[in-house]
Amino acid sequence: MLRSNLPKAEVILWSRLKSKGLDGYKFRRQYSVGKFVIDFYCPRLKLAIEVDGDSHFSEESEVCDRERQRFIESFEISFLRFTNKDIYENLGEVLAAIKARMQKKSEESPGLNHG
Repeated sequence: MLRSNLPKAEVILWSRLKSKGLDGYKFRRQYSVGKFVIDFYCPRLKLAIEVDGDSHFSEESEVCDRERQRFIESFEISFLRFTNKDIYENLGEVLAAIKARMQKKSEESPGLNHG
């Protein structure tokens, strides 16, 4: 289900991803894959970014997250996961990790252009 109000950590990350703000690549917010919704998704690179809040740290939630991730990865979509704390305390490192994965994915598929 799509949310109209993003959690604060997602707002912070979205402010860096939207409008091709990260190396010129377009990201979508709340992108649907089957019955699941990815927090942020770069269609060109098939890269999903998830921001996990406190609700993701129960054993039941972790099992659901793993199953959900396996389903989404079956569409050849790769995943990066960060916690709210990562965003609040280490935004620079989070952005560097995203850029590194984007670079790797771009090198794996040299015909990709930005967009």
